[in-house]
Amino acid sequence: MRRLYDWTVSWADKPRSMWALSILSFAESSFFPIPPDVLLIPMVFGAVKKWLKIAAVCTLASVAGGVFGWAIGHLAWDAMSEFFFKYIPGFTHEAFDYVAEIYQGNAFLAIFGAALTPIPYKIFTIAAGVCDVNLMVFILASIFGRGGRFFAVAAVIRVVGEKAKPFIEKYFNMIVTAFFVLLVLGFAAIKFMMS
Repeated sequence: MRRLYDWTVSWADKPRSMWALSILSFAESSFFPIPPDVLLIPMVFGAVKKWLKIAAVCTLASVAGGVFGWAIGHLAWDAMSEFFFKYIPGFTHEAFDYVAEIYQGNAFLAIFGAALTPIPYKIFTIAAGVCDVNLMVFILASIFGRGGRFFAVAAVIRVVGEKAKPFIEKYFNMIVTAFFVLLVLGFAAIKFMMS
């Protein structure tokens, strides 16, 4: 992990780093388990003056990936559902059914909350398509949630700047572990809410 962090920071200024961030952000919103924050954070440290652009790319790609997840749910769920239940971590029948129930109450709030927090956004994107959540409602909630999350992370790094870098470098493994614990707690929160 340490080497991956150093490697990522070393190419944060290179043109292809934006493509890598875009691909990761897109994939995480529909099927990939690793969140884009892992790449977003070192990229902003590596090119702090581009924090707005990096956060915007991350947000747009993530929302586009969410729309792809919505399309999977809306157009291909019957054919693809077993793949998600079998191979995507945290994608269980119970979690999916619970998310579908949440959409009955307030779809915008449910999508916004999943987009902003460590709750697994991908379950919400696909379930939104299956439950026929209005696409414009889905896109707006995703823009506000994903944008709120990624712009907040980038803004903190921009404001705190280099002062935060020694702390992150010293405690990187702990920070990564804490982030993944939060991710797991997101999955656990869904399970708890179902019981």
